Amino acid sequence: METDLSQAGIMNEKKKSHSFLGKRILKHKQLYLMLFPCIAFFVIFSYIPMGGLMLAFKDYQFNKGIIGSPWVGFSYFKAFFNDYQSAQLIKNTLAISSIKLFIGLPFPILLSLMFNEVRNRRFRGITQSISYLPHFLSWVIVVGLMQRMLAPDSGLLNEAIRYFGGDGSTFFMMESNYFYPLMFGSHVWKSIGWDSIIYLAAMAGINMELYEASRIDGANKWHEIWHVTLPGIRMTISILFILSLGSVLNAGFDQIYLMRTPGNMQLADILDTYIIRVGLKDGQYGYATAVGLMQGLIGLFLVIGANKASKKLTDESVW
Repeated sequence: METDLSQAGIMNEKKKSHSFLGKRILKHKQLYLMLFPCIAFFVIFSYIPMGGLMLAFKDYQFNKGIIGSPWVGFSYFKAFFNDYQSAQLIKNTLAISSIKLFIGLPFPILLSLMFNEVRNRRFRGITQSISYLPHFLSWVIVVGLMQRMLAPDSGLLNEAIRYFGGDGSTFFMMESNYFYPLMFGSHVWKSIGWDSIIYLAAMAGINMELYEASRIDGANKWHEIWHVTLPGIRMTISILFILSLGSVLNAGFDQIYLMRTPGNMQLADILDTYIIRVGLKDGQYGYATAVGLMQGLIGLFLVIGANKASKKLTDESVW
């Protein structure tokens, strides 16, 4: 009898929660309608394609399809780690992604701090718009501009070197010594303005009374930035850093693929380009899927681990 009463109580609670949820959706239907395209995008392009991950464990055959193809277990994963290229591919990917993640992290923060201190709205609006523009350019355009500017004969940089008495015939895109500086410089130039938007939004939420109190205590601008602004956006920095760790094995396919040349191939061949090569060019769909799945799983574990460490050390985390 008591069991029946408890089950009835649980059912009533569920019905109440469902009715409350339905009323809430009807009340805010405009907001949920605006959210629908975003949800549909992720369902169609992120969640439904996850079914294709079965390819990582199957010997895919066109006539049998994904479901009918025979299982091969973890053979593709073993094959990748037995491949002589795997160590170099992982090394190159980690090197490029680490440079972007760790060295590139302060640049949008510094830019947002500078924008935050500009009091002329017109000037700030113009400079912000200029810094945002490269984000909307494709890597095809950016790398094309780099190739024109760094060309050995007619490039702007070599022309300047010749003007000042130098040789002026260096093929920068072919030299492996220049690959990391060019890769990092173009990455920062393209992304710094757009990435600074989130930090500017976080700064806008800082209580202005904190600045007033710091001025009363005799703080100058540097003290305000160090003791008020940066602590105020510390949580935003932590969350963005944790989320960025999820792509530590995704070094940016578009940029690296377009910047690859025979001269820098030893540094520019990464997991993303390798997946495209063996998957689309060589037709090894299962093998390429296995490598891609490995990238995603490692990124997931890194995000979970970093989130737990951040929560334990700073009481700030994504969840």
